[in-house]
Amino acid sequence: MEITQKITGKQPTLAELAAENQSLRARLAYLIEQAERNHSIMTRHQAFDLEIVGAASFPELIGTIFRTLPVISDLDAVTLSLVDVDDDIRTVMEKLGVDFADFPNLVFVPDTESLTFEIEPGQAPKPCLGMFDARKHGPQFPQPGMRLQSVGVVPLLRNKRLIGSLNLGSADPTRFSPSLGTDFIEHMASIIAICLENVISNEMLKYMGLTDALTGVFNRRYVDRRVLEEIARARRQSYPVSFMYIDIDHFKRVNDTVGHGGGDEVLREVANRIKAELRLSDALARFGGEEFVVLLIDADLESATYVGERIRAGIAASMIELSHGVKVSITASVGVSSLAQVPGDVSPEEQATQLIEQADEALYQAKEGGRNRVIRYAA
Repeated sequence: MEITQKITGKQPTLAELAAENQSLRARLAYLIEQAERNHSIMTRHQAFDLEIVGAASFPELIGTIFRTLPVISDLDAVTLSLVDVDDDIRTVMEKLGVDFADFPNLVFVPDTESLTFEIEPGQAPKPCLGMFDARKHGPQFPQPGMRLQSVGVVPLLRNKRLIGSLNLGSADPTRFSPSLGTDFIEHMASIIAICLENVISNEMLKYMGLTDALTGVFNRRYVDRRVLEEIARARRQSYPVSFMYIDIDHFKRVNDTVGHGGGDEVLREVANRIKAELRLSDALARFGGEEFVVLLIDADLESATYVGERIRAGIAASMIELSHGVKVSITASVGVSSLAQVPGDVSPEEQATQLIEQADEALYQAKEGGRNRVIRYAA
C-alpha cells in the first residue's frame, strides 16, 4: 500500500483497507489452520510411533501398521514388502502361529532386487515417488480393487542394509509427486524398520527357545503353553482336542548298539516320519529323551487314534539308514487321549494335566501290552 501511495500519491480508501485487512485475516486463518493441521498430524504420528515401538509381537506390529497408518496419514493403501531369503521369517512366524491370511498387504520377496529400487554403487536407496504404474507397482500393491493414482515406495533400511519397503498409495494423483520432500516419510520408515528388525529378532529367539535343537521340532516348553491355548480356544469354539504320547521302543538298545551319534540320527528320522503324518495345524514336540508328543487340533479320539496308527506304521515301515551305513529297525508305542468337550467349570490347566496324564497312561498300557502298538485312553 505504501508503494501504491508513493507512486500514485493517493491515500488508500477505507474500502481498500478493509479488503486488505480481510485478505490478511483470511491468510492468517489459513496459516493457523495449516499449523493446527500439521500439529494434529505430528501428534497422531508421535502416538503411532509409540504404539509400534511398544508392539510385543510380529502380528501386533504388522497389524498396527496396517490398521493405523492409512487413517492417520489419509492413505488409500499401505503395504509392506519384506526381504525374506529362504523363507526363514515366514516359516518361523507360521510355526509361532501367525496366520498370514490376516495380513494380505504383507508381501515377502526373495531378495533386494525384487524391490525395484534404483541403487547407485555405494549409495543407499532413496524413496521413489510418482504416478502409479500397475506393471511396476502391482507386486507391491497385490490387493485387487485398489484404485491408486500416485505411490510412494520408501526403503526400509537397517545399518545401510535394505530389509524391505514401506509402500504408500493414494487415489490423489498429486499426493506423491517426485518434487515432494521425503524427510518425513523417510523418518517414519526408519522407525518402522527398527521396530521390524527388533520384533523379528525377538520372535526368532522365542522360536529357538521353543525348539528342540537336535530334531528341529518344538520342545516341551512350547507344548505346555500350546496345550493351554488350544484348550481355551476349544472351549470357546466347541471342538475336540487330542493328545498323543509316542515312545521309541528299546531306544537304550539303539544307543548301546550304534552309539549316541547314531541314536541322534534315529531321533531326527523318527521326528521326520511323525511330522509327515500331521497337518500344519497340529503340533509335534520332543518331550525329552526318546519321547515325542503330538497335539491334534479339532480331532476326536477316533480320528487321533487313526493318526496314531499311521504314525506307528510309518516309523516301523522301513529301516533307518545311518550316516555310516548301518541300518536299524525301529518301532514305537503310542498312547492317545482326547477331550471331546471342554467343560467351562474346569480350568484349562486342570484339563491340560488330565489330557497329558491320560495319554501317558495309554502309552504305559501300549508298552505293557507288547510295544509297537497304539492304545487309546478309556476311562
